[in-house]
Amino acid sequence: MSTPPPAPQLPPSLAANPRLSSWVKFTPDGCVAISPGKVEIGQGIVTALAQIAADELDVDIGRIAMIRASTAASPNEGVTSGSLSIQQSGRALRQICAEVRRLFLAAASERLGVEASTLEIDDGTMYGPGNVRTSYWELADEISLDRSATAEAAAKPAATRSVAGQSIQRIDIPDKVFARPRFIHDTPLANMLHGRVLRPEVSGAKLVALDEAAARTVAGFVAIVRDGSFVGVVSETEDGAEAALKALRRGATWSAGEPLPNEDDLAAFLKGQPVETRVIDTKTAAAPKQVARTIRRQYTRPYIAHASIAPSCAMAQWEENRVRVWTHSQGVYMLRADLAIVLKLPVESITVEHMEGAGCYGHNAADDVALDAVLLAKGAGGRPVRVQWSRHDEMSHAPLGAAMAIEIEVDLDAHGEIVGWRHRIWSNGHTARPGRATQPALLAATELATPYPRLISSDPPAANGGGSDRNSVPLYDLPAWTIESHRLLTMPIRTSALRTLGAQGNVFAIESMLDEIASIRGEDPVQFRLRHLRDERAKDVIRAVAKRAGWKPEKKAGIGYGLGFARYKNTGAYCAAIAEIEGEADIRAKRLTLAVDVGEAINPDGVINQIEGGAVQATSWVLKERVRFDRTRITSTSWTDYPILTFSEVPAVDVEVILRPEIAPVGAGEAAHGPVTAAIANAVFDCLGIRVRDLPITRERLIAAMELAS
Repeated sequence: MSTPPPAPQLPPSLAANPRLSSWVKFTPDGCVAISPGKVEIGQGIVTALAQIAADELDVDIGRIAMIRASTAASPNEGVTSGSLSIQQSGRALRQICAEVRRLFLAAASERLGVEASTLEIDDGTMYGPGNVRTSYWELADEISLDRSATAEAAAKPAATRSVAGQSIQRIDIPDKVFARPRFIHDTPLANMLHGRVLRPEVSGAKLVALDEAAARTVAGFVAIVRDGSFVGVVSETEDGAEAALKALRRGATWSAGEPLPNEDDLAAFLKGQPVETRVIDTKTAAAPKQVARTIRRQYTRPYIAHASIAPSCAMAQWEENRVRVWTHSQGVYMLRADLAIVLKLPVESITVEHMEGAGCYGHNAADDVALDAVLLAKGAGGRPVRVQWSRHDEMSHAPLGAAMAIEIEVDLDAHGEIVGWRHRIWSNGHTARPGRATQPALLAATELATPYPRLISSDPPAANGGGSDRNSVPLYDLPAWTIESHRLLTMPIRTSALRTLGAQGNVFAIESMLDEIASIRGEDPVQFRLRHLRDERAKDVIRAVAKRAGWKPEKKAGIGYGLGFARYKNTGAYCAAIAEIEGEADIRAKRLTLAVDVGEAINPDGVINQIEGGAVQATSWVLKERVRFDRTRITSTSWTDYPILTFSEVPAVDVEVILRPEIAPVGAGEAAHGPVTAAIANAVFDCLGIRVRDLPITRERLIAAMELAS
């Protein structure tokens, strides 16, 4: 007897939120309201999800109304992170809309007296033999979507999709271009007040004394809210809040803080702390070969700031024992969970609504400022309070991307072939997001009179892509390896999720080492990588980028070319990059050519946008960005002290998307960073003959590398 095929399974996001009505509604005005749990943080997800819904329901995309996530009504899809929105929300929405379509076709068949198989749908209108017709909206009152999904409906085959797979204009862009209210910073509430929070310059300092008199005399003053070391001011105007904050700062006395590491020797700091050690992966050679030579190299990356163009902002309003919060958090339900702990309220008494903010690249200060607004709103007599952090606040108090030190040892045989590989990582954990622990991960919670301890950042499990160890296991076919991660158990500088987590550092290290070995062997870097890969999709992106960039152009003085490759998390998008750099006075990235494979590209133009954005941000990281600090405080608190890539420095970026509509889609948002970082570093070596292993690659780092080489 043959074994029956397994029963179809609901996608995880749908299994966790199975009620169809929480995802889809047909509105009286002839639209379809789609309510995902993922949020728009600049990645274009609302457009891609609208395309999926329009395709499966056979409606014009102009009818799709994308509803912002809210704990009052939206499905709980956790946090928008890890390039998982298409894989999680997209899969769920495709299944939901297929099921809704089937339900309505069955109802139309009964009403019209024709077989469902004879009906077609055009922009929501169902018609069949004899010119009979009805529509979703005519049937909406007869069909309850307050039912659970069954996984019995089949989504359309890829070949029949007409909207997904097409490049369409992002639906959020017109509002942003024409300055319609969309960003939280630009959306005032009626009768709104303004708040600011006082925080110490010195890391870890506590508020000892506070003279409030001067702040209370500022025009527009409403209230000072204090709880332990948390103190803030509420004013009728934003200018008044700023003036009162300055007065409070003059009247504040702080304790001594906690010492920070030596910024100029981060590797020694990272390696000298107590750690939790895990073996990530091991592989033993089937037939071990004689080791003729061992190469040992160390690579580092600094702490990196999110550095969004606009600082974090939130609004909150109390009504008796209930509070409503407006935020650009990446996880409204997770934020609600932490707010409930701090406020000692049931989660049902807290509503958290998402509004778009500046581009978000991980766990920035959006959640922190939400608690600030909630605490200040308690002193506002029921009026809403808007709190916006300053640039100084954002750069000194928001979580940072963790610094990393990575050691790779490679054993070579007598022919220069790799016979052994050892990869060790030292880093703080890469996530301390809200909603994942029994204690809150919000800044103000650590400042209260009865404070919560500051969470030491952890790493997601390897099954979810890992953290410090993300992309540390080579995708290449090497005979043996050992991968270890040493996560710090101390955290003098606050770290949490920043775009790619540990992947940027690990890909930089792996791809730099591979390039160095290829150079030792006198082998072309493209051919060297192809020779060590079995995955045909991996080979395809490398071949595609090499062809598109004309690899390898003729050598010119002052110009260098480099290659980088990775598959994000080793399970996501494939991306290969070739960098052309100019290396005379300073390193300048002139051109980046990339090839990417995300499986089915829901919106190819959106994929290109994500890869372009990631490539430009990676260029900024690798050439410029570094959080600066002395032994007491973070000092890079302005754009002058924390420079990012300027428009005049942006390289030309050329992206090829390898279309694979038959393969399930994955996200593109974090695929480019590691490959571009490695490609630029390898291009620097090609140009100057100097291998820089410490990011960012500045003039000072080049000089240090030259001195070391000599």
